[in-house]
Amino acid sequence: MKYMNFSKANCKNCYKCLRACPVKAIKFKNEQAEIEEDRCIACGHCLSICPQNARNVISDLDKVKYIVNSSRPVIAALAPSFAGFFDVEEGKVIKALKKLGFSNVYETAYGAEIVAKLYNKYVEEHSQENYITTSCPSSNYLVEKYYPELVKYMIPVVSPMIAIGKILKRDYGKESFVVFIGPCHAKKIELEDYKEEKIIDGVITFEEVKLWLKEENIDLDELEASEFEYKNLSGGRSFPLGGGILECMGGNFKNKSLNTISVTGIEDCMEIFKSMKQGKVKNYFVEVSSCKGSCIGGPKMVKDEDGYYTRFNKVRNYIDKRVNAATLESITFLENITFYREFKDKSLIKEVCTKEELNKILRQMGKFSEEDELNCGVCGYNTCREKAQAIYEGMAETSMCLHFMRSKAEGLSNVIIESTPNCLILLDEDMKIREINPAAEKTFLVHKENIIGKPISILLEDEDFRKVKKTGKSITGKKVIYGKYNAVFIENALYLEKQDVVLVSLVNIIDEEKNREELIKIKRNALNAADEIIEKQMRVAQEIAGVLGETTAETKLILMELRKVISGES
Repeated sequence: MKYMNFSKANCKNCYKCLRACPVKAIKFKNEQAEIEEDRCIACGHCLSICPQNARNVISDLDKVKYIVNSSRPVIAALAPSFAGFFDVEEGKVIKALKKLGFSNVYETAYGAEIVAKLYNKYVEEHSQENYITTSCPSSNYLVEKYYPELVKYMIPVVSPMIAIGKILKRDYGKESFVVFIGPCHAKKIELEDYKEEKIIDGVITFEEVKLWLKEENIDLDELEASEFEYKNLSGGRSFPLGGGILECMGGNFKNKSLNTISVTGIEDCMEIFKSMKQGKVKNYFVEVSSCKGSCIGGPKMVKDEDGYYTRFNKVRNYIDKRVNAATLESITFLENITFYREFKDKSLIKEVCTKEELNKILRQMGKFSEEDELNCGVCGYNTCREKAQAIYEGMAETSMCLHFMRSKAEGLSNVIIESTPNCLILLDEDMKIREINPAAEKTFLVHKENIIGKPISILLEDEDFRKVKKTGKSITGKKVIYGKYNAVFIENALYLEKQDVVLVSLVNIIDEEKNREELIKIKRNALNAADEIIEKQMRVAQEIAGVLGETTAETKLILMELRKVISGES
């Protein structure tokens, strides 16, 4: 099930999401970004960084809204990082959730404190080279998919969200509806591992809660403060801060001499995992979080207007307010609940392309030598060869190379401009020649290097071009004659406002003009010949008419004489 992806309508192929993805789990096909779930570690940074806001995340908000209006008890488990998101007193957020319909509101910090105790217990009872915390689902996916050799170091304990969920389901029954509210999209995906148990029934983010409050016209500032259930506990509230897990654990281990380190941010996590894989890091207890600065630096938190250190101070103050509250001394009362979690090798089997195939793809990308491999990273991949491998895997497209497409476009444009028989001249705001193509060089008998930067008036009358620059109105199809160049031009001039230049196109129609004059001459000669023929025919007709007239007169005289003869006889 795809919990998060990119909306197709808004993707503009900027590749910013791919550059932000440390595991390159984003596939581009037909110029559309798509998250590959098998490769994804659910950190969500690609969605938060998208400048087009082309994110599409499955939301449980409508389902939660529906359930709160039913007869089922709906319980909220609120992540302690909420104190860094909402800009009001913490108790007012609790009150607001109850106004939205939640029957009870608990701190996920209670589950976090249980997890911290279980971490301590596990370290005491097990001896291994290193220990990796498992409260951050994104970090867990990172190890399982990309560093499977380190799965053996992952502490097999559930996350605080699942821990509090198990407790609430025990206390309120399976018919209860438990909603986790936090800053993390990965929690939505984490539920897939527990879908049979139905420990957490829904996950919504702080951002979704803020939207819901706005829809219900609930003003946080106007509310009275309320309190959490289990309000006497405080230890787990430090979990969303970098080093907070170690702080909650107490920072030392009985009968163990372990080095401790807190690592936040995926890149830093990958760095220590790599060193651990190589055997360079030993005897360490490593607290890991995929978000820089831990949960308060997560993708759903950075959308907030406050900076990281402002959020840090808010959460720190929230913790300090309750510093005198009790902590959980024992977890024996939870022995009937299983907090064990198994982690597995989920590594991907990638087929590596051969050297011949790699070189073939590089050539398709316009990389014919090592000098062509710029390794600029604009496409999202660190090197051209890494991208070529991604193309082989079907994760990338050749067109994703900006330099290749630019060279291709420029090459095609240059071919068109240099091959056209029309004269093309580009003029700057001062009517000086900025560019001129080979056809214009040949027509005006100049060399490009000698004419660039010179006024167009050296070659042509500039009145038309100045008028185009001043009015912004183009000239099209104007006939101009330049005898000194033995040319008759069809003149076109276009003002390009963004570039503040005038593009002049001249089509020399001198040959057509010569052919037209020759055709006119032929037509004139044909008319003269026709006139002569008609005149001659008229003369012949007149001569024929004269002869016919004489013979007709003679015939008439004979007939008259014959008439007399006949009349006399009668």
